[in-house]
Amino acid sequence: MLSIGIIGLPNVGKSTLFNALTDNNILAANYPFATIEPNTGTIPVPDERLQVLSELYKNAPIKPASVTFVDIAGLVSGASKGEGLGNLFLAHIRSVGAIIHVVRAFTDSNVQYVYDNHNPAKDIEIVNTELVLADLQTVTSRITRLDKEAKSNPKLIPYAAAAKEIEHLLDTGKPLFSLPDNVDDNKESVMRDFQLLTSKPIIYVFNVDEDQLTNTEYQKKLSALVAPSHSLFICAKLEDQLRELDEEDRVELLKSYGQTESGLSQLIKASYEVLGLQSFLTAGEKEVRAWTIHKGATAPQAAGVIHSDFERGFIAAEIVDYKDLISAGSISTARSTGKVRTEGKSYIMGPDDIVDFRFNT
Repeated sequence: MLSIGIIGLPNVGKSTLFNALTDNNILAANYPFATIEPNTGTIPVPDERLQVLSELYKNAPIKPASVTFVDIAGLVSGASKGEGLGNLFLAHIRSVGAIIHVVRAFTDSNVQYVYDNHNPAKDIEIVNTELVLADLQTVTSRITRLDKEAKSNPKLIPYAAAAKEIEHLLDTGKPLFSLPDNVDDNKESVMRDFQLLTSKPIIYVFNVDEDQLTNTEYQKKLSALVAPSHSLFICAKLEDQLRELDEEDRVELLKSYGQTESGLSQLIKASYEVLGLQSFLTAGEKEVRAWTIHKGATAPQAAGVIHSDFERGFIAAEIVDYKDLISAGSISTARSTGKVRTEGKSYIMGPDDIVDFRFNT
């Protein structure tokens, strides 16, 4: 299951955003550390295709893909040394697949700010610095042992060298998500094995006022602070209002602020993008369902997401494109017009694939 941690300094709107995204009612108080233990909320991934397919299959039950958001305690300077709730904060980040870093970009004198002056650039630097320092501690403590192991096992020498290169980068104050995409296998292994925080995919969410949602100049300035990382501009206060409305009123309210989709939809799309994920579908009268896989996954790997036995006993995949099925009006018509095809073990799954797997039990 896709798990995403929401982090940031205290009082930047993390809990308000979490409440809006998950339709939850956790404490969103105006003081630091209102969130102590992480709050979690699992929500369906919006996918309008599922309802269309359900109607095609006699109102079959719908089971969407899901994503879990984790609201993690607010961080302060010194967290890597245990300040505030630093140790808890850092431990909880290690368990998630990606990070949403909420940055305060709104103005509200009624909401306490953890430092004297509000400055988005400084806020980003504080959080990144603490994550880097925590990673540096992890890597440094492991290198001594690695060096000893490499003396008796020469195969570990490239791995130990990669760890030292990562240590050097962290020592310059740079987070690992600043690395190019084409890092070598040894560095990839070190980052994965050590569960390094700054190696996780990150999305910056600037929590803006309603009137800044269409202010492209302001947004460009904020994006420049975190480039080339992915950035979004969401008004947590507006998102909180949306959850009280029915679908028609939500659309109207969003439109009044120049928006075409909710923050939830934007975040999930961005999360899938940074994690390299996509969905495929299964459909029939028993259920219509979306499944999450990595881009580039083969048909047997996709089958394994449904059940490990499907991957082990994979024979073939009968596939129809979503648009072709809807255009045909039924699977039988799609089959008679040549829109259904059979694919083997080397087939790479597409994002609009509707699949029926054949396998040996």
